Amino acid sequence: MACFTVPVATAVALSAVKPALPESAKRNPFVEKFSWLGKMMFGGGFLLAIEHVYHGEIIFTPPFLTAAAEGPEAVNEMLHEMATRGVAMTLLVVAVWSAMVVVSSLGKKEPLNV
Repeated sequence: MACFTVPVATAVALSAVKPALPESAKRNPFVEKFSWLGKMMFGGGFLLAIEHVYHGEIIFTPPFLTAAAEGPEAVNEMLHEMATRGVAMTLLVVAVWSAMVVVSSLGKKEPLNV
């Protein structure tokens, strides 16, 4: 129902945090590639939102998420889905991104200074 909000919230948080980091942290290969992670999270969240619109779980009038209009039981189910599926998807994307950063650093033949 709202699992897409977790990766989108992660992408928004990354977008807000990266400019505030000190220059020394920005030389870290993982921090350098935050843009990759942000794009992966925004892209995945956008595609999931489209899928939810297609299935009628998101509508274009308030409250936007149909579970919010269906009552407390549906809201509890939605929050459970966010906590399980949304977090699991986000962690999987972070794991894939981490592997991409490691492989990218190996391809440059530079040490991975973390």
